[in-house]
Amino acid sequence: MLEFVKINKESGAMRLTEEPEETPFFINLVSMIDVLFCILAFFIISSLYLTRSEGLPVNLPKAATAETQRTAQINVTIQANGAIALNRQPIALDAIEDAVRSQVGSTPQSLVIINADANVRHGLVVSVMDRLRQVQGVKLAIAATKG
Repeated sequence: MLEFVKINKESGAMRLTEEPEETPFFINLVSMIDVLFCILAFFIISSLYLTRSEGLPVNLPKAATAETQRTAQINVTIQANGAIALNRQPIALDAIEDAVRSQVGSTPQSLVIINADANVRHGLVVSVMDRLRQVQGVKLAIAATKG
């Protein structure tokens, strides 16, 4: 059997031991957990910016045949109180036709999505649609939630 000799440098005494003393091996988990929480916070915050809303927040009506439109260029929002907005900018009903015509420009087919709150008068939505149909090269779509 082998014996190891350890000399204490301060007192100069020798000590006989059966096994050498080893520094225990450990992984510092606190710093690893900090890094994981930073990465988690980054992904949570960055995922909040993945959803893109083009219009103002309104309660959309539900439709069983609702489809997702891929090319949304111009958004007209009609809020519950009757306020109208074009691409998030307030606008009067009389000025909406000229404003959309200037945004459409020379594009042959432009899609205008109407985001009307479920509580808006039907007549106001029809008035907006009538004004938008007078613009050449505009296709209309009404936003709805699926369900």
